[in-house]
Amino acid sequence: MQQKWGIRGMAVAPHSLASESALAVLKEGGNALEAMIAAAATIAVVYPHMNSIGGDSFWIIHSPGKAMGGIDACGATAGLATKKWYAERDITKAIPFRGPEAANTVAGTISGWGAALQLSKQALKGKIPLSRLLADAILYAESGVPVTQSQSSLTAKKREELSPISGFAQTFLVDGKVPAVGSIFKQERLAKTLRQIARRGTEDFYRGDLATVLAKELTDIGSPLRLVDLERHHAKLIDPLELKHSLGNVYNMTPPTQGVVSLMIIGILDQLNLKRFKVDSTQYVHHCVEATKQAFKVRDKFITDPAYMVKNAQSFLAPAFLKKLAKNINPEKALPWGQGQGPADTIWMGVIDGQGNSVSFIQSIYHEFGAGIVLPQSGVNWQNRGCSFSLDPKALNHLEPYRKPFHTLNPALALFKDGRQMVYGTMGGDGQPQTQCAVFTRTATYGLDPQDAISRPRWLLGRTWGQTSDSLKLESRFSPWVAKELHALGHEIEMLDAFDETVGHAGCIIQEPSGVLRGGWDPRSDGAVSAF
Repeated sequence: MQQKWGIRGMAVAPHSLASESALAVLKEGGNALEAMIAAAATIAVVYPHMNSIGGDSFWIIHSPGKAMGGIDACGATAGLATKKWYAERDITKAIPFRGPEAANTVAGTISGWGAALQLSKQALKGKIPLSRLLADAILYAESGVPVTQSQSSLTAKKREELSPISGFAQTFLVDGKVPAVGSIFKQERLAKTLRQIARRGTEDFYRGDLATVLAKELTDIGSPLRLVDLERHHAKLIDPLELKHSLGNVYNMTPPTQGVVSLMIIGILDQLNLKRFKVDSTQYVHHCVEATKQAFKVRDKFITDPAYMVKNAQSFLAPAFLKKLAKNINPEKALPWGQGQGPADTIWMGVIDGQGNSVSFIQSIYHEFGAGIVLPQSGVNWQNRGCSFSLDPKALNHLEPYRKPFHTLNPALALFKDGRQMVYGTMGGDGQPQTQCAVFTRTATYGLDPQDAISRPRWLLGRTWGQTSDSLKLESRFSPWVAKELHALGHEIEMLDAFDETVGHAGCIIQEPSGVLRGGWDPRSDGAVSAF
C-alpha cells in the first residue's frame, strides 16, 4: 500500500468522504481549521457508530510562526448528576454504560467547531461561512450514504444490547434489521439539526432555540442534563502539553485527556534509546509495552479533571521523571498487568494546508453508539462519557456536578528539529497511546513512511472495542517468533486477525521542509488520504 503525496494540502480520516470534505474546502482556499470543521461535520454523519455531534472533541493546532494552541471542547457533568440522584434511581454501585443515566455530560463537540471557526477568522483570516463547511454533512444526512462494513457489523454486535434504548432501533435499524453493507443510510432529523446550526451558528446548540429543544428531549428521556447545563458550557482555548524529545518537540492534549500518557510513553522510550532494537522485534514491542505500563500507572493515579489534580501534568514530562520510569523497565521480564480502562469509540483526523497550518483532531461519543440514545426530534446520538465516573467518593474520578470526565482522547502533533512537522493519532481507548507510540516511533525513530508505519502489525495491551481481557494482543502478521518470545518474557499473549479493528484506526501526515506532504491512512478503517 503506497503512501499519498501532496503539496498544496492534505487530509486524512477514517472515512474517505470526510477527508474529501476537508480537501474540497482546501481547494476553495480554506485553511486547515476550516477544512477540519467540514471533515468533523461529515464524519459525524457518515460514521455514526463511531461519533456524533452529541459527543466531545479536542484540537491541537499549529500555525507557522505562532505559538502552539489547542481547543478543549469537553462537556462537564450535569448539575443534577450527583450520587444522590443516582441513588434515587437505585443506582449505587456504578453508572450504567447505556441509557439516559449514562447521558450525564454536556456534548462539547459543536462548541469546538465554533471555537475553531472563530480562531480561523481571527488568526488565519478565514472567510468560508459555517453554512458551506456543514454543506456536505447536511447533504449526506438528508440523501444518505452507503453503509460501511464497520457500521453494519458493529450494529449487529450491539443490536441486542442497544435496541431497548430510546431511539436506537428507530435510527440505526431498518425495519428492525441491521442495515446491509452498501445500503443507503439516511438521518433526516440530524440533517435538520445541522441545517439549523449552519443557519444560526454553533451557539444555538447551547444558548438558543436548539438548546431548548435538546434540553427538553434529554429531560423527557430521563437524563440529568438540563438547559442550564448547556448554557454554562463553553469550549476552552488551551496551551497543549509539550515533550522535549531528542528529535524535536511533541505536543498533545492537557487533562482531562490522557495526552500526557502518550507523551510519557515516547519520552520513556527516548530515554531507553529504542532505536538500538530492530523495528517490530520482540524487544521493540516489549519495551513499548513496558513503557505503556509505566505511563498507565501514573495515569491511573493522577490524571483527572485538572481542577481536581494534585500535580501538574507537564511535570510528568520532565526528563528526570521519565528517566526514573525508564529505569523501572526490566528488559527480561514483563510487569504483571490487569488494569485496563475499557472500550472507547472515536475518530481521529488530521489536516495540513499549503501554508503549513495544521490540525490534529479527535471527536468521540466514548463507547459504540455512545449512550445508545437518539433524541427523538433533533436526531442527536448522545455520548456516554460520564459513565467513566465512579460513585465511590474515594475514587480519583468520583462523580461531582460540573466535573469534566476522564478522556481517552488525545490528538498529537510533532515539530522536528529537521524542519518537518507531523500530525498523527488514532481511536481506541487504552490503545490510543499505544498506537500513537507505534506510529511515532516507526516514523520518527526508524524513518518509515507514514503508510508503512500505520499498515504494519500493531499490538494492544488492555481492553477496547468490547474486549474484556487485559492481555497483550498482537495482530497475526507479527512473526510467530515474536509472539513466542514475548510470551517467554511473561506477557499474556492473545492473537488477533491480520488487520484487526481492535487496534484502532490510525492516521498520519508529515510535511517536509520543502512543503511536500506525505500521508498514511489505516487499512483497518474505511478511510483515505486526500491531497492536491
